[in-house]
Amino acid sequence: MTTTIKDIARRTGVSHSTVSRALRGDPLISEETAERIRQAAQEMTYTPSAAARSLKTNRSLVLGVIVSSIDDPFFSEIVFGIEDIAQQAGYRLFIAASQHDASREQKIVQALMEHRADGVIICSSSYSAEQGRQLFENGFPIVVVNHQGAENFNYSIFHDDMDGSRQITRHLIDQGHHKIAYLGNSLSGRTTLDRLSGYQAELEAAQIPIPTGYIHHVAGSDPLVGQESLTHFINLPQPPTAIVCFNDMLAIGVLKGCREAGILVPDDLSVTGFDNITFSAYTCPALTTFDQPKQSIGSEAARLMLELLSSEIPVETFQPKEIILKGNLLVRHSTTSPNSKRVE
Repeated sequence: MTTTIKDIARRTGVSHSTVSRALRGDPLISEETAERIRQAAQEMTYTPSAAARSLKTNRSLVLGVIVSSIDDPFFSEIVFGIEDIAQQAGYRLFIAASQHDASREQKIVQALMEHRADGVIICSSSYSAEQGRQLFENGFPIVVVNHQGAENFNYSIFHDDMDGSRQITRHLIDQGHHKIAYLGNSLSGRTTLDRLSGYQAELEAAQIPIPTGYIHHVAGSDPLVGQESLTHFINLPQPPTAIVCFNDMLAIGVLKGCREAGILVPDDLSVTGFDNITFSAYTCPALTTFDQPKQSIGSEAARLMLELLSSEIPVETFQPKEIILKGNLLVRHSTTSPNSKRVE
């Protein structure tokens, strides 16, 4: 037989409303009472009814999460952070991948409407402003993560990519590199521009010139395009001694390209990534990268969304809010001082 709130109330000697409020985390319920109720609920294997809660609150208890690609480990860690906070508040996630495709974006909007999502967290860096406006006009609170068009949205979570890129570039300069190239992702908008700007600013501060061809953009961040891009760099009149990659996925491709070309990393070429996805610690050699606090970014996005949903005033009257988080440089084995034989 299914356990109900009434059963828990009888066992703990409190009212039905007190049980309900305690299980929702109401701070007005004393911690002692709340703990007694939670313990009873656990022992009685109580499972809250999402349908009943939806009827009472006029909410679906579903949050839409839009990512660029579901096969990118970067997004999976952000989603983990979102899910952790959302589940604690009784929410489920509806996850969809845009794949930078306008027609897919339109279908996602329709699906979110059909599922009556309470709010949408956009983790796709290039999700169009048009689709964003359509979501907003249909009453969806929106929080964006690392979005290139954040100025079109009121609530956003960012990592300080420019600072991270500067730290990576400074690390290479400190090791003695003066021929440092940048491999970017042309589809990532603001993110790649911020990382490119950090690279450029640090080289400028060190009065190190950037030769023609040292900045090279590819369409996407699949390891295959990273691998293929290596040909561009090694065929330059003065090949670089280090490459700053837009992210770990591109860097992993570059590492494979080096192995196939007989280029030793880091002896012949230093390679850096960005994001610190799980795989970056297991490449050969282990990848020097920048640890973006991905789960924290997701958690902050979820908290901001729940703050919007819990407000009793219209979302459109909220003051815009931007949260910027910082990460840490992780020096591993894919970077070292440049090979003296290759430095002029």
